[in-house]
Amino acid sequence: MENYDVGRPWPVTVAAVRWDELFADIEGQLEHELDLEQQGLAAEEERLRLGRLVLRDRVLAMARGGERVSLVLADGETVAVRVESAGRDWVAGEIPAGSAGRAVVVPLASIAGVLPGHEQLELGLRPLPAEAVPALAARLGLGFVMRDLCRRRTGVELRTRGGIVHGTIDRVARDHLDVAEHDAGAARRDRVVRRIRLVPFDAILCVRA
Repeated sequence: MENYDVGRPWPVTVAAVRWDELFADIEGQLEHELDLEQQGLAAEEERLRLGRLVLRDRVLAMARGGERVSLVLADGETVAVRVESAGRDWVAGEIPAGSAGRAVVVPLASIAGVLPGHEQLELGLRPLPAEAVPALAARLGLGFVMRDLCRRRTGVELRTRGGIVHGTIDRVARDHLDVAEHDAGAARRDRVVRRIRLVPFDAILCVRA
């Protein structure tokens, strides 16, 4: 039997080398499986996040780049809106109108499609900061905006499912409004009002003011 000095290193046997390789292989497999598990969890979290996205928030996120968002209305018209605010069931902003912009309100229910550019599509998939839609604004419905226009006696152009109506909003009820029809640009006076039209909110495609 061969004697070994205490100070001499023990020889590395084939069995020891194989055990080292085995442990290294197991460690590598474990790390790989952990990476796959983390990737699976991240993918599942992303699927859940996308499943909670709503159209209003995606439109607001697209607008963060400063570009106008092309909204296709239910009658086929496309309006390019620089979206600036939103409520429970509407978005609002500015559309081109000569040298100055013109305010517009678009009910979400009237949007038949959105045509984002490539960068806008990417922006629309990113998480929207909580401050982008203040809690109070998020609860305000279309009726609130219509009442504000009524209070201001602002002349409006109502694009409805039945056509375009020019006039001034006289009063706003729970699910409809009364508009005094008159020529665009004219002030609301009894002598210029042709008739009063009641318009259901569901029939409104957009409101230009």
